[in-house]
Amino acid sequence: MAEVVVTYLKHAGYEVEHAPDGDAALAAAARDWPDLVVLDLMLPGIDGLEVCRRLRAGGEVPVIMLTALGSENDRVVGLEVGADDYVTKPFSPRELVLRVRSVLRRAGGGDVPAPNAPDVLEAGPIRMDVTGHRVTHHGEPLQLTSREFDLLAFLLAHPSEAFTREALMRAVWGWEFGDQSTVTVHVRRLREKIEADPADPRLLVTVWGVGYRFDPPTSAAA
Repeated sequence: MAEVVVTYLKHAGYEVEHAPDGDAALAAAARDWPDLVVLDLMLPGIDGLEVCRRLRAGGEVPVIMLTALGSENDRVVGLEVGADDYVTKPFSPRELVLRVRSVLRRAGGGDVPAPNAPDVLEAGPIRMDVTGHRVTHHGEPLQLTSREFDLLAFLLAHPSEAFTREALMRAVWGWEFGDQSTVTVHVRRLREKIEADPADPRLLVTVWGVGYRFDPPTSAAA
């Protein structure tokens, strides 16, 4: 499978280095920090989740995880440790190439939250430079994965509007179908980064029976 993935990515024009296990992957990343990592969960030695955790500790890098079909728990845990996307086995190598292209484009700031959205979005302590792909929280840089960035940008561009998880998947990431727990995980991760109390969110709130809404803070609350 690794040989097929490498072949397709090279044919698509990417420079690819294959690491046979977790230790080799971390060593390769230390030598030459990658632009993106395609990471199998089932690795000999250090598993994919731990590799992802260590990569995240070392710096920002988009990660696409390969998971077994039907392993929803693995996908959720993978997203929680920082994966930007996942592809379930068996998969089409062409689909993986498209996912790689999409994640790299988002990581490079190539997408905007909405056709007429401004370049800079602000709400309370949050300031987002969409074109520069930078975001600060109380003036401090906020580290977000590309999918977290896209979701927050979309919600900031549509304040006080409630969206279902299905609508967010379609509008933010262009998915017509998929595992809606992806949205739930990314909402939880964003709350951990932007809420004063993630257990009692005041910005990214749950609309029961619908989905989620971003409530801009009042001047006093900000």
